[in-house]
Amino acid sequence: MESGTTPARDKPEPRAGAQRAGVRRGLGGATARMTASCAELLGEHGPLAAAIPGFSVRAGQQEMAGSVAEAIARRSALVCEAGTGVGKTFAYLVPALLSGQRVIVSTGTRTLQDQLFHRDLPVVRRALQVPVTVALLKGRANYLCIHRLQRALAEGSPGRTTQAALLKVQAWAARTRSGDVAEVDEVPEDAPVWPLVTSTAENCLGGECRHFQECWVVRARREAQAAEVVVVNHHLYLADAALKETGFGDVLPGADAVIFDEAHQLPETAAQFFGSAVSSRQLVDLARDAVQAQLGEAGDATAIREAAHRVEKGARDLRLALGQGETRTEWSTVRGRQAVGEAMVALAASLRGLQGQLEAMAERGPMLANTLKHCTQLSGELRQFDGEAGEETVHWFETSTRGFTLHATPLDIASLFQQRVGAQPCAQIYTSATLAVREDFSYFTRQLGLLNAGTRRVESPFDYARQALLYLPAIALDPRQHGYTAAVVEAALPVLQASRGRAFLLFTSHRALRAAHELLRARVDFPLFAQGEMPRAELLERFRATPNSVLLGTASFWEGVDVRGEALSCVVIDKLPFAAPEDPMTQARIRALTHRGVNAFRDYQLPEAVIALKQGVGRLIRDVHDRGVLCLCDPRLRSRPYGKVFLAALPAMRRTQRIEDVREFFRQS
Repeated sequence: MESGTTPARDKPEPRAGAQRAGVRRGLGGATARMTASCAELLGEHGPLAAAIPGFSVRAGQQEMAGSVAEAIARRSALVCEAGTGVGKTFAYLVPALLSGQRVIVSTGTRTLQDQLFHRDLPVVRRALQVPVTVALLKGRANYLCIHRLQRALAEGSPGRTTQAALLKVQAWAARTRSGDVAEVDEVPEDAPVWPLVTSTAENCLGGECRHFQECWVVRARREAQAAEVVVVNHHLYLADAALKETGFGDVLPGADAVIFDEAHQLPETAAQFFGSAVSSRQLVDLARDAVQAQLGEAGDATAIREAAHRVEKGARDLRLALGQGETRTEWSTVRGRQAVGEAMVALAASLRGLQGQLEAMAERGPMLANTLKHCTQLSGELRQFDGEAGEETVHWFETSTRGFTLHATPLDIASLFQQRVGAQPCAQIYTSATLAVREDFSYFTRQLGLLNAGTRRVESPFDYARQALLYLPAIALDPRQHGYTAAVVEAALPVLQASRGRAFLLFTSHRALRAAHELLRARVDFPLFAQGEMPRAELLERFRATPNSVLLGTASFWEGVDVRGEALSCVVIDKLPFAAPEDPMTQARIRALTHRGVNAFRDYQLPEAVIALKQGVGRLIRDVHDRGVLCLCDPRLRSRPYGKVFLAALPAMRRTQRIEDVREFFRQS
């Protein structure tokens, strides 16, 4: 698997500031001196305090910076949990920029990449005035493909909306300096036009493309190889590690240090990456690429077009056979169904038929040759689902309204991660606000095989005892009982009245969110925003701009969301975020752990839920001036012994079961 990249590289600043601070490029073997220098630079009289209005000195930030500097110097592994407000980004950027080493910073999402590269990194580099070249790299699908844009313009696009979007992309393409499609604000990121004008590893023509020299991916790789600090995401980093392992080249330069921000996302990302998947979207894209390749390079080979249409039909028929609605379950639950079996046989036959037609014509041009490779790959991955999965792999599938994805996912990724990532001879820093359960990092380190990593936990500088109140309403129903969501809404209503809206309501399922939304619409006068009504970024922007509003969200709003100030003064969480028991990966992991004699609840389900809850709770207090109420509705916090584990993992804030205390808290605001 291979991801492309695109450049966004800055020129270095003069280095006088770093010299004035007594810091020179390179470590010179003086780890202690480097640690002291980091503390000084992040101190009251340091360059960051001088350059950033309102900069506050945080002992935890200085402590973390020193630990990162030491790990870089020793080329060791460090796992560091930095509580909300520590300022972990500056804490790792300062030692990284001053180390004189080549550093890769990997984040969880494209949004965090952009924030780090465009906002945080320039601030730190200007303040330190160090001559460091930097580059931003994203996955291939994030960048314009000149060849595919020209082909889409020549062929025209179905639908008036897509055609209008294509013209907007064409106008932007003439002025862009990076090719990053995130620059095109007027076209939504999920618009149908993007697959038409971006490439995949399978349909990229590589060196045979006539736009190769001006290709944004080619430029990105040149920039990355020359840069001293490169900002990527976890998926791209893992893809590059796989390329290095196979010996077929690489995208990223060799690094002296790798910093994984939002590292709590790494285990899930790695499990997806180390597995394989076949989706209806891939099959439809393959069919369309085959038709376009035939039209462009083998106009007389109409049999290719007919074979491609059979692949599309095969994908549609399999989706119908998998049943209506949205599903996420193990493949074994449907593999024996006659309709599914027949659809799989027909789809496999259609892929073989297309493969045969492409083989006969592949020499006519690079598009046909690439499409053949993609067809062969998908055909091979589909064959995995003919029989039962091995003990170490889970076969499962998920369906949306119109599509499906078949997954083959490894149960245990520790050895794979160590083989591809951990064994690299460089410093490795893993950081997030949520890595430990109480003081224990073993759940995270076991997942990635980080047996010899150092660990450090830096407490949040926020005064939760003064800034926050934890409200535990008395709800009689068990979360698994019918009517529980209605009980949550009843408990939340007086809280929302006291907070005057200004709240997030976070749910563990879309079903609960929809039910709560229906109930609240008839009961509150506050503006309501619900996940799914509009794109996530727009939803957040509307929430911030609308006074006294309430936002209802599920998993994607539990983390990576930063709303500061009075706009968000209350967070209500419906349940403890245990993974759904019917989730196929959860079921498989529980079976595997139980088979090995391990307590799956204690060693897997509980720590996973604790870390997820910490992420949700972290939405409430984002600044030293924030005040707010956290309402945890789940009665198991008080009725079950494991409730104490969750409560102990939360920041030290005052607790109450009285709604009057909530009202008094907001009266004091």
